[in-house]
Amino acid sequence: MYRIGIDLGGTNIAAGLVSDDLKIIRKVSIPTGASRDASLIVADMAKACSMLVEECGIGVADIAAVGIASPGIADHDRGVVEYANNLPFRRLPVADMLREHFPVKTINVENDANAAAWGEAVAGAARGTRNSVMITLGTGVGGGIIIDGKICSGFNFAGGELGHIVIQKGGRRCSCGRCGCWEAYSSATALIAMTGEKLEECRKTGRQTVMEDLFALRGKVSARTAFDAMKQGDPAGSEVVDEYASYLACGLTNIVNIFQPEVISIGGGISNERDNLLRPIIPIIRKEQYGGGIVKETEIRIAELGNDAGIIGAATLGI
Repeated sequence: MYRIGIDLGGTNIAAGLVSDDLKIIRKVSIPTGASRDASLIVADMAKACSMLVEECGIGVADIAAVGIASPGIADHDRGVVEYANNLPFRRLPVADMLREHFPVKTINVENDANAAAWGEAVAGAARGTRNSVMITLGTGVGGGIIIDGKICSGFNFAGGELGHIVIQKGGRRCSCGRCGCWEAYSSATALIAMTGEKLEECRKTGRQTVMEDLFALRGKVSARTAFDAMKQGDPAGSEVVDEYASYLACGLTNIVNIFQPEVISIGGGISNERDNLLRPIIPIIRKEQYGGGIVKETEIRIAELGNDAGIIGAATLGI
């Protein structure tokens, strides 16, 4: 038997056929068209499922389950997306609607960050554990929590918004409306802002920095700029990375102290820095975590599944 995982994004509907050994056999992608009526988006999700079945020469009867990883608040008990910020989903019975087009008995629905965390728990950096947290460093800071082998999403399915814990009271305004959220200091968006601020400071003081050369070469400041400058021995780039790492480590230490998971896996674009990201944050976490050096310590790892985490996580919901 096979499973299908659907990672529903604001730009694309990515779907994959997943085997019993939790490997993706084939993937397809269809533009979401997020401004369209919700029924059309669900119909295209079903189309993606049908494409996978047809292209792999199997039948609907060979599909044990379909899982949907959706942005927003997903009631996994009823298969309903209560709310999605960038999609026209309001109390939408996604599972029932998809089943009308693609008649599979078992259709699971989960928040996309939770599904990605589940994917890492069953097939990625946290496999073999029962307690783990995944953090995604992208435009925002996403989070998913696994406790005793189950996704923890709160009584109202809106839990796990770890990017919106406050690490700086009265600090930078976050996209959620609060001030000082971890997301406002540790997302890729925040890192780009920090890099731009340092670049402006260097320009005003006449300080030389490799970041200026990278900006001229690429035409923009990105989340890579400071790291790339640091790798070339640039002091200003190192200062940005150190500042960013201090904020990231602060939030990660809070997560360790609250959950004491076996593993925290870090995904998203910034995780591509791998050891250059882990090297500055782990000593801070070890120094500041509660019970450090006495209790078993949480392992901080780079996520393994990349963009496939949501597909694999959605496909394996309920196992």
